[in-house]
Amino acid sequence: MSADCDKPGSVCQDPKFIGGDGITFYFHGKKDQDFCLLSDSNLHINGHFIGRRNSNMMRDFTWVQSIGILFDNHQIYVEAQKTSTWKDLVDRFALFFDGEPIFLPLSKGSQWQSEMTPEVPITEQDSRVHNYGITKEDCFAHLDLGFKFYEFSDEVNGVLSKTYRRDYVSNVKMGVSMPIMGGNKEFSLSGLFATDCKVA
Repeated sequence: MSADCDKPGSVCQDPKFIGGDGITFYFHGKKDQDFCLLSDSNLHINGHFIGRRNSNMMRDFTWVQSIGILFDNHQIYVEAQKTSTWKDLVDRFALFFDGEPIFLPLSKGSQWQSEMTPEVPITEQDSRVHNYGITKEDCFAHLDLGFKFYEFSDEVNGVLSKTYRRDYVSNVKMGVSMPIMGGNKEFSLSGLFATDCKVA
């Protein structure tokens, strides 16, 4: 995973996706709900969406706050932790493997820095420009992710991975400033580590 938001396989910002076909689209989902990003025979990637409702719109502003990855009999959990005030020097990234936290050892004088930190806040300027309504209680730290996939079965599905199918034809309206893919019910899950979305 990396945070290159301009290549196929990316999931960034107010979730902007770039599909395997190279087409950019948005999938807003709903705040405080989980959605299937990828479903295949031995790999499942789900995203937990956080957000705010703008009373002038019919949808939530949403961002991917965490992901759950299931493969073989294992689970990986990746999270941008909730924080009110963003500080670049404070790591707000959490990682768990099979329920156990993964820590990088710290010793006197040691320092670790990710080349591409995947967790980012909504800035005051972002909020003002897009009318997000972000307050000082929560800067909506979220993940900006880029996946590189090598091979799928013919049954692969999910918000992002269905765009990698050989028979996929995009249904997003091209030529508009914000092409949107629907499917809240189709991709909705009962939990972050569930595999019960309708397309699974």
